[in-house]
Formats: sequence, C-alpha cells, structure tokens
Amino acid sequence: MGRYRDGKDTTDQYRRIDVRSLRRYGYLRPGASFTLRWSCNGVETGSIHGCTTSNSVVLSYRHQPWGSDEWQLQEYPVELVRTPCHYGGERTWFLCPARGCRRRVAILYGGGIYACRRCHQLVYKSQREQSHDRALRRTQAIRMKLGGSANMLEPFPAKPTGMHWRTYQRLQLEAGGAESRAWPPWLLRCIQSNS
Repeated sequence: MGRYRDGKDTTDQYRRIDVRSLRRYGYLRPGASFTLRWSCNGVETGSIHGCTTSNSVVLSYRHQPWGSDEWQLQEYPVELVRTPCHYGGERTWFLCPARGCRRRVAILYGGGIYACRRCHQLVYKSQREQSHDRALRRTQAIRMKLGGSANMLEPFPAKPTGMHWRTYQRLQLEAGGAESRAWPPWLLRCIQSNS
C-alpha cells in the first residue's frame, strides 16, 4: 500500500466491515453468522467470519503480520451499541476494539485488528485530492444526478421530468461554479500566458 507525503494511507486501501450492511442483511441478529470475502480480478484476497451475540460480533480471521511468513489466527469480540433515532427505531454501531479507543463507528478497517480509521491513522481519498479534482468530481456528480454523462464534452443535461425549475437552476449554477474551478492551475497559467 503506497503512502502519501504525510505517511497516512487512505480508507479505500483497506478491507472494511460496515455495520449498516451487516444489519441490512440480517447478520446482527443474535445467533447469526456470516462470512465476508474480498477479491481482486476474480481471485479471493481475504475473508473474515463473524458470529453475532446479543451485544457483540465475534470476528475470526487469519492475519499475516508485516515481514512474517507465519499466519496468525485472530479472534475477538467487537462490542455493539445501539442508539435511538429521532423518529423511532435504533441505529447500531461498533465500538472500536483497539486498546484505549472504544470510539462509536459504523465502519471498521482491517489490519492487525479491525479498528476505526483514526486508530489505523487513515484518511479519506478525497482529503488527498487537489481542489480542482474535487471540483471536477462535483461537476460530474451533478451531471449524472440530472441523468447525463460525466463526460464534460457533452452538453449539460436537460431538466429531468418532475424536478422543480428552481432545483435545476441551483444545480446548474453549482455545476458551472465547480466547472470553473476544475481547471488545474498549471493549465490556467499556460492558457493565460498564450493569450
């Protein structure tokens, strides 16, 4: 895994377990068990097994520490907590199992142990993007939300049926502003010097 200048990896470089997905598939019922598998180009690269109790998920997997040829079996419980939602129901969270953390999180990232992103010192990929890259991604997201293509060479999409004109015009203005910020500074300097 490549590291960035400040030494922090990004969250998309790590395997993850999302408590919301586990709940959606019914894996958080006491007595339920599950196996999550990860693959790359059709080849399995990892798997983890979990068994749910009334207040925890017991994770079981094999892990190979850095610089070692030996595989170690890891098995430990991750505590679950539930918080009430404003309009009824409840939301389930993991308590980070890393020593001294116990932060309430929705996603745990793999490593020696599955822990929150702060314990693994991970950042989001978007935090490593330059401002023009974020602006381009925002413009493309608006175009696709309106039913168009992310291709900036295609005309801006027409207003979708059922969308209020005010909403469409707001998105159109936001996309235009983001598009104007999507040019890399080196390219703007080049264009300005040739003018």
